[in-house]
Amino acid sequence: MKYAGMIAVLLLLSGCAMKEAAPIKIYTLDAGKVPVVSTNKYRTKVLKVSFPQTLKEKITDKMRFSYSSSDHGVYQNSEWSNSLEKLVQGSVIEALHESRLFKAVLPYASTAGEDLRLESMIYDLSHHIRGEDSYAVVSIEFSLINSDTGNLIKTTRFSYREDTPTVNAEGYVKATNRAMAKLTKDLVVWLSR
Repeated sequence: MKYAGMIAVLLLLSGCAMKEAAPIKIYTLDAGKVPVVSTNKYRTKVLKVSFPQTLKEKITDKMRFSYSSSDHGVYQNSEWSNSLEKLVQGSVIEALHESRLFKAVLPYASTAGEDLRLESMIYDLSHHIRGEDSYAVVSIEFSLINSDTGNLIKTTRFSYREDTPTVNAEGYVKATNRAMAKLTKDLVVWLSR
């Protein structure tokens, strides 16, 4: 009888150990479409988009959230489809290609020559939860550089704060995509000036 009780307990415990973990949800950036620019001074130029740099945090495919400037973490069951830097670079390349601002828009790894280089610095790209407030923050600085001379042509920083519809990873992604849609449109306008 003693052994039967131990076997029953072992079977119960092994059943708990066999529970499946919640599946990981994979999300991507979707900045939407940008309008075609009719005329501009860069129409005959080739632009290379550099891989974005970061100031503070190492950015991976993990989705970051914070409760304060010093208290932050990552979502356990949700992540980006690629490193966030690659997703930002891809969104920028896609938007600039759609805008037809340049003769060609290439990733920095391309072996083709370029006239201009677009560098970027990610200051913040995360989910902020502050008491009752929940919002996505996207803050990226762009610098347009003449590749022949190395001279800085112009620089600007775009920063957006978008409220999340829900206080979870899915809500964060929706708000981030709205912010990225604004950023890509504003980037096209800024570069066309």
